[in-house]
Amino acid sequence: MIISRFMLAVLFPSLFMTISVCLGDDTIFANESLSADQTIVSAGGVFELGFFKPGKPSNYYIGIWYKQVTPRIVVWVANREKPVLDRFSSELKISNGSLVLFNESKIQIWSTNRSFTSSPAVKAVLLDSGNLVLKDGSNSSKPLWQSFDHPTNTWLAGSKFGYNKRTKTKNILTSWKNSEDPAPGLFSLKLDPNDNSYVILWNRSRRYWTTGSWNGRIFALVPEMNRRKNYNFNFVTNENESYFTYFDDNSSSTTVSRVVMDVSGQMNQPYLGPTGWTVIWSFPRQQCQVYALCGTFGSCNENSLPFCNCLKGFEPKSQTDWDLKDYSGGCIRKTKLQCGSENPANGKRDRFLEMSRMSLPENMEYVPVDSMVDCESTCLKNCSCTAYAYDKECSIWTGDLINLQQLGEGDTSGRTLYVRLAESELPRPKRKKRITIGVVTGSSAGLVVLIGLIVFLISRRRRQIAGTRKALGDSLVVFGYKDLQQVTKNFSEKLGGGSFGSVFKGTLPDSTIVAVKKLEGVVQGEKQFRTEVSTIGNIQHVNLVRLRGFCSQGTQRLLVYDFMSEGSLAARLFHPNNSYVLDWKTRYQIALGIARGLLYLHEKCRDCIIHCDIKPENVLLDVEFCPKVADFGLAKLVGREFSRVLTTMRGTIGYLAPEWITGVAITSKADVYSYGMMLFELASGKRNSEQIESDGKLIYFPSMASTIVIQGGDVLSIVDGRLDGNADREEIERLCKVGCWCIQDDEAHRPSMGQVVQMLEGIIEVNLPPVPRYLHFFDDDEENVMFFAE
Repeated sequence: MIISRFMLAVLFPSLFMTISVCLGDDTIFANESLSADQTIVSAGGVFELGFFKPGKPSNYYIGIWYKQVTPRIVVWVANREKPVLDRFSSELKISNGSLVLFNESKIQIWSTNRSFTSSPAVKAVLLDSGNLVLKDGSNSSKPLWQSFDHPTNTWLAGSKFGYNKRTKTKNILTSWKNSEDPAPGLFSLKLDPNDNSYVILWNRSRRYWTTGSWNGRIFALVPEMNRRKNYNFNFVTNENESYFTYFDDNSSSTTVSRVVMDVSGQMNQPYLGPTGWTVIWSFPRQQCQVYALCGTFGSCNENSLPFCNCLKGFEPKSQTDWDLKDYSGGCIRKTKLQCGSENPANGKRDRFLEMSRMSLPENMEYVPVDSMVDCESTCLKNCSCTAYAYDKECSIWTGDLINLQQLGEGDTSGRTLYVRLAESELPRPKRKKRITIGVVTGSSAGLVVLIGLIVFLISRRRRQIAGTRKALGDSLVVFGYKDLQQVTKNFSEKLGGGSFGSVFKGTLPDSTIVAVKKLEGVVQGEKQFRTEVSTIGNIQHVNLVRLRGFCSQGTQRLLVYDFMSEGSLAARLFHPNNSYVLDWKTRYQIALGIARGLLYLHEKCRDCIIHCDIKPENVLLDVEFCPKVADFGLAKLVGREFSRVLTTMRGTIGYLAPEWITGVAITSKADVYSYGMMLFELASGKRNSEQIESDGKLIYFPSMASTIVIQGGDVLSIVDGRLDGNADREEIERLCKVGCWCIQDDEAHRPSMGQVVQMLEGIIEVNLPPVPRYLHFFDDDEENVMFFAE
């Protein structure tokens, strides 16, 4: 009679436990199987493989976990989409040269899918690296299959994570559905072979975070990776594959760290220290940057715990999932809508919940209406409309709202969103009984008040500038041309000029000083110009110059900005008077502020805004020397072709990215290049166009500065001599390294402005960059210099 392991386990459990321990080596041979509580353990006792139950009753999986870590941390799962219900009658074994999992009904539910000759030499071995390897004992130099090629949610040290160019296959990390269900969740990490960038996706398709292109160079993606002395991270790309890998240089600590695609939608690296697991970095850094984290009708708030909450009038679709921190199911309405009926039978109608400082969801539709009242009415009449927003134009949303975020008090990019709810979910508006009684019983007094109000309005109107008006609910003022002539005293006090026009000083009737820019070469029509200006007017950031208003009258196009009392950065940097010299601390904060402003334009606006003309003249300073980027959005507003911009911009050598000359497409990396060149001017206090004599040759200053930094020379020799050496050496090195990365010849090698901010803040370490070859074009070459300076 044949007695199965299952029968042994039921009849003699103590005997079965003894058998389990005896089989607990690191290998499954062709004539063995693993079931019930049996496990195999790697040779060094680091990892263990067997059946485990993450949370749900009677759902078991084959997985690999840390042997010595409590509570259990699973790093790989075989049958994550098909659990078995009975671990005693299910078994993992080698069949026909593959490693196969059979369930309690002896049906194959998972396999390595590798068919070989049924050789008794085939075996599965669990290594101390956490890699489960299928080998042919007669030829074990190359594995037949390995779990490292098929990661689940965890990337372990020593494994490759990337793209195989020959087989067209890629590694993908996919989050667990929740903390108790290893089934694939909504968030995944993969390598994009088109530009060698690592991207995090929602629902396998929506990209919401990326490293940017690697192309063989590491921009210090995470500071902790480089700072922890035990780790060695490498990116490799060749004709066969592109991949990222990391190693733990301390062989005795192979269990201490892993990289995880978490259920939170963030990629992170937990580290096992004396007090337990600690997450030492995560990307995206802010939880609410994870796309659709809170599901439909859920709102994310960085300042609350948990981050996700349902909108008023909604509740979690599955409270059980929310308790497990799985918010992907989102929220559902508590009360059904009246579906747009203006006069429903029960006398009720839908109303709107006002939500301020919201990051608006995607997939909006624009509706041509004349007022906010019309916008609300349009949404109310549409049964599918669930929300609207009004800001000089009407935007409505139909169907579910997704990717909502409540912004903080200081974030000026938020908008007001009106979410449709059943009337019973909102408090009743107060009745204006007092007004009604006052009108009926005090008509005489009301008439006096009305006359007084009319007189007041007439008087106020006379004091205003003729033709000036302010849009309802908006701060952007529309000026008449004659008004601005009066404000600027017929444009008599010129502050300066640039690529897009001349700037004049003006004073409004309330004594507010403004800067009025007369645009040149505008080719847009009235409607398009107003649309673009409205977009610029909505962009507000502490490091961007605020647009107060505009004029569009006939052929005249003017913009009215806040006046910056300290003038331009150029005036401060290059002024011969030593009393104007900026100290090093102020210069470094200016560099950081400019970077933050550009980051906002590139990544935080609804559409990426490329400045196209970054230089010290277009950076203004307020009374506290806070930098504010000016003229953003004007490249699109003016509508010039890039060739004309190039003609006007080449007047100042040192800011043009190579792609302006080569004619390739212009991206935000052109701004990064210009910004990097400006960093050298912040350090030196000299124009980049000024050449320095060295060993009888004229050397282009950025070329000299980058060479000094990279070769370990005296960085203080780079700094403006007027500072008398009063500068932070570490900050000088960091600033110049960042500048060198920003001006790399290939835009793919330049960091994003987000990475620049992190580098300057000291959050991420800055590796030594190569000297850009393009810089040497200007060394000791008078003809080339004259071409760009003319």
